[in-house]
Amino acid sequence: MPEKPSTRRRVVEKKMPAVAGVPSAERAMQVLTAFRRGDDTLSLAALAERTGLIKSTIMRLAVSLQRFGLLSRLPDGAYRLGAETLRLGTAYQGSFDLADHVIPVLDRLMAATGETASFYVRHGDTRLCLFRAETDNPIRMHVQPGDTRPLDGSASGQIFLRITDGKVPDDLVLPLFTSGATDPHAASLAMPVFEAGNALGGVLLVSGPVSRLTAERAEQIGPALVESAAILTRASGGNPAIAAAPAKPPRRARAAT
Repeated sequence: MPEKPSTRRRVVEKKMPAVAGVPSAERAMQVLTAFRRGDDTLSLAALAERTGLIKSTIMRLAVSLQRFGLLSRLPDGAYRLGAETLRLGTAYQGSFDLADHVIPVLDRLMAATGETASFYVRHGDTRLCLFRAETDNPIRMHVQPGDTRPLDGSASGQIFLRITDGKVPDDLVLPLFTSGATDPHAASLAMPVFEAGNALGGVLLVSGPVSRLTAERAEQIGPALVESAAILTRASGGNPAIAAAPAKPPRRARAAT
């Protein structure tokens, strides 16, 4: 995939400042991040349950969040996300052209494998599905962009947990295949995607039902996944040699207990 020299930026890593966070700001973020996919509104009681904050504290925080358009209070006392969250989300997506690179790769990977292809990024202690190309097969895993999953024993979860400082552990054979690790009906095959400085930028994933995405099938589609990861690594400014290493038979990870 050709890079756009005019849009390339030199990345300089800086150490995190040795300062503490602001507790009140963190509590406000707790209120905002309490909303999940499918939540049109949340009652004060539901926010208290999800955040662990007392209702009076939530009400005070909500006033500040409303002032900045991040939260809205309805006549019945329930809360919903404000329009400013949409603007910020749009700004986030527009801050880089990742979608221009990832979506075509996902479409090609889905067409080549016949399975759903996804791109995950790390979001705190979870993995966030950022982009997804769904197979037309009626039997598939139902995850949507914006959904989060734990850093668990799944193929993508293990990659996020085990790859640090751009180093792949010697015992982590890529692409990594898991079957029934966290869902007895789901299997997945994953490869890391590296950014500038060879930091782990995300995980490229092919997923499907265990009846279709077997270890033998994973070995067949492994080279296509490795090549796709190399393309995205190059587009993200990483070293394609890391993701484009000769494909090995997918290692079947043990199911999580």
